[in-house]
Amino acid sequence: MATDIGDLTAFVAVARARGFREAARASGVSASGLSEGVRRLETRLGVRLLNRTTRSVAPTEAGARLLERLGPALSEVESAIDVVNGYRDTPSGTLKLHVPLNAARLVLPYIVPAFLEAHPDIRLEVVADAAFVDVLAAGCDAGIRYEERLEMDMIAVPIGPRRQRFATAGSPAYLDRHGRPDHPRDLLQHACLSGRFSSGALTRWDYERDGETVRIDPTGPLVVSAGCIDLAVDAAVKGLGVIQLFEDWLTPHLSDGSLEPILQPWWPTFAGPYLYYPGRRYLPAPLRAFVDFNASRGWIHQQDSTPA
Repeated sequence: MATDIGDLTAFVAVARARGFREAARASGVSASGLSEGVRRLETRLGVRLLNRTTRSVAPTEAGARLLERLGPALSEVESAIDVVNGYRDTPSGTLKLHVPLNAARLVLPYIVPAFLEAHPDIRLEVVADAAFVDVLAAGCDAGIRYEERLEMDMIAVPIGPRRQRFATAGSPAYLDRHGRPDHPRDLLQHACLSGRFSSGALTRWDYERDGETVRIDPTGPLVVSAGCIDLAVDAAVKGLGVIQLFEDWLTPHLSDGSLEPILQPWWPTFAGPYLYYPGRRYLPAPLRAFVDFNASRGWIHQQDSTPA
């Protein structure tokens, strides 16, 4: 007896969501329907795929291996079926993006409202966090990353500003009390408001000027994860220390004077982010619409490319 693709889809949805209710909300299929699909699949294969408790659902070793292989395969099936979307007057369906928090704050606000207005039949789902994930395994169609984090087998097109900078700043009151640094190494004598990556590593602050590069291990009264960056910004505005962050993130405070730029000649520049996605023959219609829309606005290059 052939395995029903609906049962496979049910298993993938539940395994990714780590719960039947969560998967039901994401997929639009009832929790009981998903449960029955998973039960049929386990009976068909003769092996337990999910460990279930009253609090959580997690793949077994066999389930994890199956999920690893099924994710890309089902994405290809969805892409094949989605080809018919091209015959519609307007594309429809769901586009799911995985993006870093800074892109969700600094890039997408310029794109999303106009895109959704232009494509009312497309539902956009954005997953924003600091983790670096396999977008297909995470159930996403595409993602946004910076050049050093791109996989080599992905299509990558520039999106958003092509040059960005990290800015360093402190409140005028703090700098009046503690002095204004002339060199990045002077920051070792200052209270620095720093961050921690999802890996657990503390961030380092890099600077460059006239061929000289300096890396600082900041120390101070506050360390935040990626999801709490605004807490560090607020602490800097209130005079608790010095902060380094994307210039665009700090621009409102630099403009109104609540933060004062320091070490400006040393601010490092870097290439802007890329929209990346698997190199499939057929792109899902919502993703193709997103790529074309941004190309028409000048936000990304018209042709697929990889970073130099």
